[in-house]
Amino acid sequence: MVVAIDGPAGSGKSTVAKILAEKMGFIYLDTGAMYRALTWWLLKNRFDLSDEEKITREAQKINIELKGDKVFVEGEDVSKEIREPIIDKNISSIAKLAQVRKVMVEKQREIAKNSNCIAEGRDTTTVVFPQAELKIFLDADFQERVKRRHLDFEKKNIKVDKKSLEEDLRKRDNADINRKVSPLRVAEEAIYIDTTDLKIEEVVEKIYSLILEKKESK
Repeated sequence: MVVAIDGPAGSGKSTVAKILAEKMGFIYLDTGAMYRALTWWLLKNRFDLSDEEKITREAQKINIELKGDKVFVEGEDVSKEIREPIIDKNISSIAKLAQVRKVMVEKQREIAKNSNCIAEGRDTTTVVFPQAELKIFLDADFQERVKRRHLDFEKKNIKVDKKSLEEDLRKRDNADINRKVSPLRVAEEAIYIDTTDLKIEEVVEKIYSLILEKKESK
């Protein structure tokens, strides 16, 4: 069974997906982390981020492993590094590349192949897993999402200016929604949940109930 969860940054999808995966004993697949890992690698090795051909070849070669909420690139644990503000600033230029997305989608489908999986990202319900048994779209008020992202950075002892964070998030939203390839949108069959005034536990329980309903109806 595949449960696909989409939504913008700060909507709560990563936290919710992790908890659900553990609760259900499913694989947790953070598709966004794969793009973050690739972006980190490209920046580290000083790639030209506008060279789609070279980036696509690198995406095909690179070994990205997801182990729970840990992310490894070529065997190196980069779980913390891929959450740095520099990645947020550059990831959209990688995520918009059509051939790169094609490669990453293949990798993501391979990870979930023959497994029970909770997948989250921005195109999991529309492109990566269009046949997912359950599709969820999480959203929240923009200022609430900014607040959550700022809190995330604080917890990781990463200093970031709130105004800059707000500007970056607005740019990221715009890039995700308006990119030509696999834009962020609510899939026709997706259940829309506004998490602005909900606790994480409430969102988890809501989706958990929906998963059980789907399993029982099989």
